[in-house]
Amino acid sequence: MKTQAAVAFEPGKPLEVLDIDIEGPKDGEVLVEMEACGICHTDAHSASGAEPWRKFPFVPGHEGCGIVREIGKGVTLLKPGDKVIPLYKSECGHCEPCTTGKSNNCDTIMPTQKLGVLMDGTSRFSYQGKEILHFMGCSAFSQWSVAPEISFAKIAPDAPSDEICLLGCAVTTGLGAVWKTAQVKPGSTVAVFGLGGIGLAAIQGAKIAGAKRIIAVDLNSGKFDLAKQFGATDVINPTQESTPAAEIITEMTQGGCDYTFEAAGAIPAMQSAIDASHPLWGTCCLLGNTPNEARISIHPTAVLGGRKILGCTFGGIQGRSELPAYVDKAITGELDLKPMVTHRLSLADINHGVDLMHAGKSIRSVITF
Repeated sequence: MKTQAAVAFEPGKPLEVLDIDIEGPKDGEVLVEMEACGICHTDAHSASGAEPWRKFPFVPGHEGCGIVREIGKGVTLLKPGDKVIPLYKSECGHCEPCTTGKSNNCDTIMPTQKLGVLMDGTSRFSYQGKEILHFMGCSAFSQWSVAPEISFAKIAPDAPSDEICLLGCAVTTGLGAVWKTAQVKPGSTVAVFGLGGIGLAAIQGAKIAGAKRIIAVDLNSGKFDLAKQFGATDVINPTQESTPAAEIITEMTQGGCDYTFEAAGAIPAMQSAIDASHPLWGTCCLLGNTPNEARISIHPTAVLGGRKILGCTFGGIQGRSELPAYVDKAITGELDLKPMVTHRLSLADINHGVDLMHAGKSIRSVITF
């Protein structure tokens, strides 16, 4: 069958929207019709050619929401009509990370997922007889997509796809980092560096967790009103200050924050987030994606006092077992996703959405099919 998709044919080139071929699901796989998908920095980062190992062409997109339309042999977890979120962090339930809960990096799919193929080593996409690769096990910039059943979280059928899709990456990353990975405590002080989808979700999560002071840091002051709406008590634009942000925060909090979160994907922001955490008991959680050659430099004494530096992907949560509860919080209104969707676009306008993101004019642009 045919599917309309946005394809990255060459590194650094605009995505091409066209009809490509897609095979039906094989054993253990499902065919999903996407209803919506957010545009994430990771999609653009990978399509830019910044990852030396990334093979082209491929169909990006990993922040989606859709409906199961067909299942392959042996599928037991899903059925046609189920609403799902594609998971770039699958959950097989059998490997050591899944059974122990020590990590959400499921071993079952990771080796083939990085190669852009499904578990049998092949792709379901093609164009003019040539293979088109998958992306992060999701390829949500295609109206139809195929992946193993363990790469989907079944969610409430009444979830609004054009908002809930954000839980496929950004929002879950920010919330999970606050609630599960760093485990922010009531009455604590928090600083968040970078006010994109992840950072704003971290602010909202910190407020729900009961943080007493939440400091939002970004180079774009236009994002501060929304940060305050989600719970920020203070805002800092480093370009408008004569003193480094970390020093300002250290003074504001009389020694440093209990928790800091970096969501900018930039080494200077990561360095500031570390420096702004309390040197004796502070926890700094790094979330951003950086170029392959990027490195952080710290002196060992930065952690000898007790400071912790953590990191996670997808907030550290298990997708199939834990993500549905996050969706339920959004449906009941405990989480507010609506203000984060600043633009709704058709797939034909996807490159415009990427431009809006790079220009800092959007929090999340969502493609609706």
